[in-house]
Amino acid sequence: MTSRIAIIKTGTTHPRLHSIFGDFDNWFRESVSHAHFTTFEVADGNKPPELRDYDGFIVTGSPAMVTDNAPWSENLKPWLRSVQQYGKPLLAVCYGHQLLAEALGGKAGWHPQGREIGTVSINLTDAGKQDPLLGGLAPIFTAQVTHAQSALTLPPGATLLAYNDYEPHQAYRIGNNIWSVQFHPEFSVDIMRGYVFEAAEKLLAAGMPVRKLLATLDHADANRHLVQRFVDLCQ
Repeated sequence: MTSRIAIIKTGTTHPRLHSIFGDFDNWFRESVSHAHFTTFEVADGNKPPELRDYDGFIVTGSPAMVTDNAPWSENLKPWLRSVQQYGKPLLAVCYGHQLLAEALGGKAGWHPQGREIGTVSINLTDAGKQDPLLGGLAPIFTAQVTHAQSALTLPPGATLLAYNDYEPHQAYRIGNNIWSVQFHPEFSVDIMRGYVFEAAEKLLAAGMPVRKLLATLDHADANRHLVQRFVDLCQ
């Protein structure tokens, strides 16, 4: 059986990366071997999908900031609450992770330590080790990240699944059907490298050692197969 997955696309990547690698929805499509994907470009003003028409949902990252309170972003919050009530699987990534937190009663905002970017180590909590989605990862795994805002406060009832020294809320679960990750399971190491180059001037201005950062980029444990695992859970 082929899962029907709706991708809720909350923006688009840098133009140069787009010309080389495609866009956010392409990266999720390339992460799995079997699924039927439909993209909904909500940042362009399109409505999110009807819940009854799909087996699962993925909310992408975005160059936007949740605290901008863009109308399309605010309009997505009631839909996210409806997914929780409907009970179908949802995976929220980066911007989606932060927006979901706000939609369900948490809070998103600027991280007090600035941007986290690169290939980083992340720890599973005890709940994360038993989780149907993240439990297949090692207790300490690597993932690709790039974000300046975070889910500062998790929604009531959220189960924390993963964290690291920089980001205490790398992943959480709501109930048994909604997963949310700050990291990017859809990023390849080449895409991650492209993000570092695109942000290089800002990183250097902030005093970050860009050359050292580039040298530490690597294939991440969470790449690709985590998206496949989510699609499998949608069947």
